[in-house]
Amino acid sequence: MVLTNPRLPDNPIVYVNRAFQNLTGYTSDMALGRNCRFLQCDQTSEAKVADLRNAVAQGEEHSTVLLNARANGEQYLNALLIAPIHDDEGDLVYFVGLQSEVAQDHQAERLEQFETVMAEIQHRVKNHLSMILGLIRMKARRSDDPNEFKDLSRRVESLQLLYEEMSGATLERNDGKIKLGAYLGRVANAIAYLDSRPGVRMNIYVEPLMVDTETAVRIGLILSEVLTNAMQHAFREQKSGLVELRVSRTDNGGMRAIVSDDGVGIPEDVTWPNSESLGGRIVQGLCEGLQASLQVTRGAVGTIVMMDVPMAE
Repeated sequence: MVLTNPRLPDNPIVYVNRAFQNLTGYTSDMALGRNCRFLQCDQTSEAKVADLRNAVAQGEEHSTVLLNARANGEQYLNALLIAPIHDDEGDLVYFVGLQSEVAQDHQAERLEQFETVMAEIQHRVKNHLSMILGLIRMKARRSDDPNEFKDLSRRVESLQLLYEEMSGATLERNDGKIKLGAYLGRVANAIAYLDSRPGVRMNIYVEPLMVDTETAVRIGLILSEVLTNAMQHAFREQKSGLVELRVSRTDNGGMRAIVSDDGVGIPEDVTWPNSESLGGRIVQGLCEGLQASLQVTRGAVGTIVMMDVPMAE
């Protein structure tokens, strides 16, 4: 996934996920600030590029297959779908680009399949990124520190993991549901990787549970905030530790998620989630939308966070 900003000169890339880096061989540092045309090669169809350029100029959705080149010069076919993202006032603020490599001998078949899956995901992307844009505006009103915006990339990354699960689910069943355990496991592993620190490990236990994608995205963002807090703050005075995520179904068809750590514990004078932090406001709003309950307690060691979501399945 790629985000570009058409309000800046030459519509440069402002975000790429790790899947983009794996596909193209270009790191985020190499891609950020550049127009996506650097992925093209001498053999890229000028007619297709012209159609793509026109769609961008008109602020329209567009899908195509382009011959691109990786950082090492290797050429590959790239199924590309772009879609405009508008703010609350209807102004164009971003383009999102979704990419998938296709085999040369299955180009037409793969593109049709790709467009079918991406049509559903595109709708979700636009809605979810609108939520992310709301978070950006909320953050911008409260802080002048650009370093505090780095957590927004993690939130976009958790959405990207959901889209990948949606892609597989749409091809497999097309029923609008995903395997929640698989998705949350990927979110937890991504956070363990992004916020890793020596001596701190993460254990993940999840039961099979199918949920609709709108429920999944809210649960995923909540647990992303909780797990990130544990990884970043629970072990400030320790050289080792354990974070554990357990997800299980409840007898009434709901879901219970427990995140525990053996760290320093939440300070006694701190109440979380609260409206003082962006993460706290995110968790409060998402819990309200899910009609979920969230309990944060001090354990014998560390902190325990338990979330109950009714009628998750």
